Amino acid sequence: MTSLVPQRLRTVGPRDQLVRAVLVLGALVLVVAVGRLAVTLPGVASIIALAVLAVGLTAVQPGIIPVAVLPLLLVVLRIGGGGVDLSLSDLALAAAAVPALLLAKRPFSPGLRAVLWASAAYQFATLITVANNPYAANAVEWGHAWVMVSGALVVGWAVGANGHARVGVRLLTGTIGVLAAITVIEGVVHLAQGDLSPVYPSFPYSMHKNFAGTVLGLGAVMVYARPAWAGINRRWSSVLLTFMVLGVLFTQSRQAIVGLAAAVFVLVLRSRTDRRRSKLVLLLVVPMVLFVTSLVQDQVQSDNRFNSVLQRLTWFQDSMTVWQTDPWFGVGLRWWYTDRFAFQFQPPNAEIEVLTSAGVLGLIAFLALVLVALRVAWRLDPLYGSLAVAVLVSRFVQGQFDLFWSAVQASLPFVILGICLGAEAFARRQDDGDASMHDDASAATTGPAASPAAQGRPR
Repeated sequence: MTSLVPQRLRTVGPRDQLVRAVLVLGALVLVVAVGRLAVTLPGVASIIALAVLAVGLTAVQPGIIPVAVLPLLLVVLRIGGGGVDLSLSDLALAAAAVPALLLAKRPFSPGLRAVLWASAAYQFATLITVANNPYAANAVEWGHAWVMVSGALVVGWAVGANGHARVGVRLLTGTIGVLAAITVIEGVVHLAQGDLSPVYPSFPYSMHKNFAGTVLGLGAVMVYARPAWAGINRRWSSVLLTFMVLGVLFTQSRQAIVGLAAAVFVLVLRSRTDRRRSKLVLLLVVPMVLFVTSLVQDQVQSDNRFNSVLQRLTWFQDSMTVWQTDPWFGVGLRWWYTDRFAFQFQPPNAEIEVLTSAGVLGLIAFLALVLVALRVAWRLDPLYGSLAVAVLVSRFVQGQFDLFWSAVQASLPFVILGICLGAEAFARRQDDGDASMHDDASAATTGPAASPAAQGRPR
């Protein structure tokens, strides 16, 4: 009889039942609160009603909230300021991480656990600088970094492990595709006006060229990787890839171009991959790298001491001055929000930022996190791992030339890694379930006749 029970019902354990019971009880409490506040505080009642709806949807389908917020993870509209400088993407990620963590498919895969432990080690290492340098931005950024890594991983896992990986990747690439179309349209308008300056997308809100460029670069990597399970056909991938690459070029974001080139290089030359990719594409990558090299050389030779290249070199030198204040444990996360130093800038390099903020100890933990994430992605089945490897490589290369711990750019790669890990786990469960049903069906068909003892039994 157990073979007639759906697999998803047979896998609901005591833990899941307890969590769902708590959610139902919480929903009932919220319903009563809505009834009491509907007349006096209708705005608050509306928010609580949405929370009740979210609780109900989560109890029915644990992956629905993480899937629904994926497009919001790309929105950097600011909702805070000063030491508590958060974006809408931060809020959406934190809101999705709670139900994802409570109702995520268990057990976590070994790869996911490895990256989560590496993230916890990094948080422990940076906790020392939080204790040594007590100020609001330091504590806020400590929690923010944990959400951007571990929270993003769990949200991605909830999407993939609940069977929504295809929808999740499509939502992300579709949203980035819209941003690409906006950037290209504005770039064409600038060209028509004879303006060759970088494009800063202004719709639906103002965006920095480096944010738009790096996000479009990550989107181009996702589309080029195009795993079979994502269900993106060749025609659509060609259209999306064209718009995203053009968008990157219009922004003139050099770190995005270099990151895209590095990811394509890894995908083409990697021996373990989900499909063969023509090496001729490297002929298209070379002009992009030469373009970046030319821009850098022009700025190095320029008389403008405040262009982006020379300014970065100055920032690197100033960062070393700050680092020498506390070389082992750092001067605190988001130290540039304080007035303790004459410099107020976020170092445009991942390792230098961590070195100044958390010292040598924090840098060791950060490099360990990077290596563990890359190793886990590299060891995945290429059908799922190629996408994760490409996005992580692209982001870490981008982080050598620009801000790393920055909302979308930091969290998106770990969301995608979580989706890939969850998608592989979901596929394995499906295969195990099909094999189990096949065995049950075979046993039911052969019946007692399959047993030698039964065959010799008198009627």
